[in-house]
Amino acid sequence: MTYARLKSFLLRFRDGVQGTITVEAVVIVPILFWALQATFEIFEMYRFKSVREKATYTVTDMISREQAVIDQPFLDGAKQLFDEFTNGVGENQLRVTVVTFDTSTNEYSVVWSQIRGTGPMNPLQTSDVATDHDSLPTLGNGRQLIIVESWSNYEPRLNAGFDPSVPVTTRVFTGPRFVENIQCPSCTPSS
Repeated sequence: MTYARLKSFLLRFRDGVQGTITVEAVVIVPILFWALQATFEIFEMYRFKSVREKATYTVTDMISREQAVIDQPFLDGAKQLFDEFTNGVGENQLRVTVVTFDTSTNEYSVVWSQIRGTGPMNPLQTSDVATDHDSLPTLGNGRQLIIVESWSNYEPRLNAGFDPSVPVTTRVFTGPRFVENIQCPSCTPSS
């Protein structure tokens, strides 16, 4: 008998037309407004990351095609190019690292690593990548790999429940295209 009464109440509630649109609007409009803000913020976050990935690919490709020796002004220019592509007005950091692989020890070693910009990244050390087989490809003996990583700080424009500061990182790697080794005599080697 209780089930029949509950069913009857729910059917009457569903079919009831009493009430006002104002009450419904007071309940629904804030939820719709928040959902619209959250949707905008999520798409903006994806756009922010996508632009940084494209800029990181561009810097990586630029370094891989370089036939001359890389120097400090070249790396400064790479960071400026990254900032220009991303309209970077906040915190942006770029880490360029060249690693080599030794088949006899089955380990990677850092040839050189440089940082540009402000952020939490430090130059990579050989101990950071020595046995990083899960994220780095297998290379031939003595072959080099260029790793370009970026870090940016995304600050949501609207308060839709996200953290006030979201770190966005990208990582791209490729091999040298036209030369055997990427050389940077002015870059300090990392151990």
